[in-house]
Amino acid sequence: MTQDVTFNRRQMLLGTGASLAGLALAGSAVASPLAQAVASPTAPTADQARRMQWWHAAKFGMFIHFGVYSTIGRHEWVMEDEAIPVVEYAPHAATFNPVKNSARAWAKLAKTAGMKYMVMTTKHHEGFCNFDSKLTDYCAGKQGPGRDLVREYVEAARAEGLHVGFYYSLMDWHHPDGARCANDEEARKRFVEYTHGLIREILTNYGKIDVLWYDVAWPLDANGWESERMNKMVFELQPDIIVNNRNKLPGDFSTPEQRIVAETGGRAWESCMTLNDSWGYQRADDNWKTSKTIIRNLISCARDGGNYLLNIGPKQDGSIPEESVKVLTEVGNWMQTNGHTVYQSDLCQVRRSNYASFTRTGNTLYMHVHFWPGEYVAISGLKTKVTSAKLMKTGATLKFTQDDFRVRVLDLPMKAPDFPVTTIALECESEPTQDTDYVRKNKPRMGV
Repeated sequence: MTQDVTFNRRQMLLGTGASLAGLALAGSAVASPLAQAVASPTAPTADQARRMQWWHAAKFGMFIHFGVYSTIGRHEWVMEDEAIPVVEYAPHAATFNPVKNSARAWAKLAKTAGMKYMVMTTKHHEGFCNFDSKLTDYCAGKQGPGRDLVREYVEAARAEGLHVGFYYSLMDWHHPDGARCANDEEARKRFVEYTHGLIREILTNYGKIDVLWYDVAWPLDANGWESERMNKMVFELQPDIIVNNRNKLPGDFSTPEQRIVAETGGRAWESCMTLNDSWGYQRADDNWKTSKTIIRNLISCARDGGNYLLNIGPKQDGSIPEESVKVLTEVGNWMQTNGHTVYQSDLCQVRRSNYASFTRTGNTLYMHVHFWPGEYVAISGLKTKVTSAKLMKTGATLKFTQDDFRVRVLDLPMKAPDFPVTTIALECESEPTQDTDYVRKNKPRMGV
């Protein structure tokens, strides 16, 4: 994955550059409006719709970045960022020995948080395989763990009823052909066969796999990676799998990273983010997102038809940082009452408020108040009649008034009834939409 929330290293690697200003909202709950979504959307095929039905319903998943870098505790990009030679870095694989079945705690936490699927790093950029491979000795089966960490993860996820996804980095800092493949055709052929072989292993040895999540394609393009042949193999091995767009083919879904950018035209998308500023474990990184921020991000994704893949970076022993457990437990407590407002959400056009965000199911508009103002809340420019209002936390019926310009929900307590976000359900006569320009143009004004 990329290095931090303000600089998209993947874009740099692809030669497109990255603007700090353009990514200033990274990690925030502010989503790009549908009108600003990626151009040239592609509607799903019938087969994509079939394969992705569960994924669209899931909405929320757990990303896990775990590898040799976890033993160093200085970010998953430490090997490159600190220019550590392979001969100095590789011995850390012998000290990488997480507690057996650590993944059980990951899966239990994912389920507690309301997540429906998991995606784990089978091989990150460092080149270490978390599975027991026949193609390399630089793998969990032949190094410190002495066992297959991917198998433990798969079994743990299935035990909690979660869908199973595999992350696989095409870029490889360890393999001798990992860079020279760009200019040496024989090296490219060797490295591509090695890469296809590893992907074949992970999609052959663990039963049904639900997601294949490619990452950084440097230094080759789709032709160089032979990505068409790669994906053909993938679907022959796993006919029901879904794949992302990072092997330089469109795949089944787009992957905005550390920001929320909606697609249009039925194109599936998933925003992936970190809980702090690091994907892998970094012991000094204390910039943790709050449960309120996580919930706002999840609502923003669901509102615009996307999924939210939220990362944890386990410590070298496989344990989860305490801050991650605390935040995700709080998210899970909120989801117990409010989860249906996310899982069952439809595309929602209503979005304008300075203290709330919105989701919709049919004609029901959910107002998620993240900055509780007390006394009353209001929505400007709602273009349908509200028939009832209630508080999700308690089920209490709420008083409201409505005119051509606003809906006001009245007699609210000064203290927020729910933590960290309070949700109000507004039943409407028709699909709720919002037109704040109408208010600006037509609301009566005073003389001067």
